[in-house]
Amino acid sequence: MLKEKFIRELVAEDIGRGDLFARISDSIEIRAYIIAKSDGVFAGREYVEVLAKMYDLALSWDIHDGEAFKKGHKLLLISGDSKTILSLERSILDMVLHASSIATLTAQYVEALKETGVKLLDTRKTRPLLRAFEKYAVRCGGGINHRMGLDDCLMLKDTHLKTIDDLDLFMQEVRQKIPFTSRVEIECESLEMVKKAMHAGADIVMCDNMSLEETREVVAYRGTHYPHILLEASGNVTLETIREIAATGVDAISSGAIIHQANWIDLSMKVG
Repeated sequence: MLKEKFIRELVAEDIGRGDLFARISDSIEIRAYIIAKSDGVFAGREYVEVLAKMYDLALSWDIHDGEAFKKGHKLLLISGDSKTILSLERSILDMVLHASSIATLTAQYVEALKETGVKLLDTRKTRPLLRAFEKYAVRCGGGINHRMGLDDCLMLKDTHLKTIDDLDLFMQEVRQKIPFTSRVEIECESLEMVKKAMHAGADIVMCDNMSLEETREVVAYRGTHYPHILLEASGNVTLETIREIAATGVDAISSGAIIHQANWIDLSMKVG
């Protein structure tokens, strides 16, 4: 249902009061295909398949979500009414372009972490109303979703911590009020804050914008005193730095860049 609602709104945005070409043209059966004009990793199939059912189009795929493609690869053949296909052309392309671009960049980060055992996480830095779609694209690229929203994990950031006088007491209240299965993550900028967070009972500690040396100190402290607590590193994460960060011994690295820094790849639709 969520995918259908998303697609209806996407199509309505483009068609408006009606496709002018559809108004003046006759319907014929046509076949169109999407071709790659650059290399990448594909995402968007789940959404295109829902769209095809909604608008009575037949699809023949030559790729799955998460698979790599090369320039010149014909990814998808679409058959159906000409008015329908031509009216939906941009909606289909925008979905697969957006998703595949995120998946492509995510896959590069995942490759940089290869054999480290460290997980790549996304963040809540998503475009308004596109969170589910963009986080789906991250999964297609091999990344792992961090929390989807404020309701599935309690994260205490620096802004939250400014409002808490006694962290130990606050955490006691937290355990009585949030769901039993929910985790608590506390953002820390220093080893001193890490010690307070771990003592208070955090499930996950985020090393926020720490240097490599500071992060290694946190990892060593965790290993000695709280080996059950997970460590996440965040801040200043790039393709050039991510492997160094992973080598500190953290469990996961989060990056908003895999979504908001993804440059669009090149895909095109052709008829014939």
